[in-house]
Amino acid sequence: MLTLSEHRVDQAQWCPSPNFNDRPDPADISLLVIHNISLPPGQFGSGHIQALFQNCLDPAQHPYFETLHQLTVSSHFLIRRDGSLVQFVPCDKRAWHAGLSTFQGRENCNDFAIGIELEGTDTMPYETAQYVTLVALTGLLQHHYPAIVDTRITGHEHIAPGRKTDPGPAFDWQRYRQQLAALKEQTA
Repeated sequence: MLTLSEHRVDQAQWCPSPNFNDRPDPADISLLVIHNISLPPGQFGSGHIQALFQNCLDPAQHPYFETLHQLTVSSHFLIRRDGSLVQFVPCDKRAWHAGLSTFQGRENCNDFAIGIELEGTDTMPYETAQYVTLVALTGLLQHHYPAIVDTRITGHEHIAPGRKTDPGPAFDWQRYRQQLAALKEQTA
């Protein structure tokens, strides 16, 4: 069971990112955005995602890194392929994950969203362990930030259409929503 203290998940590995700032309204945490990432693309377990979010990505390690080693990006959470959880930014702070984005007519989703990265690609199925952790994390976040109702959970592709494609067709929204509903029934 996951627990949250001071806007950090107690069971998550803490890897602080310098890429965050204050939210315009710290009480306005009302959206959950699901992403995917793999570095290099399609490769898992390398530690390069953490390096990117901590501004330590070495461009000499892979040609692809030349295009992004100077980016200043972050997410609140990363769920690795084995289901383990990493946190980079406290939930009450503004992580830099959504970029140019709009949800229900409101721009700058980073201002009011929590970002969760799944280690994966648009087209490769996600692991069962990732869904288990994602559902548990979602339930925890919804408990602590009640404005994140089910209709305010979305993919990066939905808030930045044409610019982003993640979490992609490999993400099973129906499975995720069914498991989330089952979790809520258990805890009701």
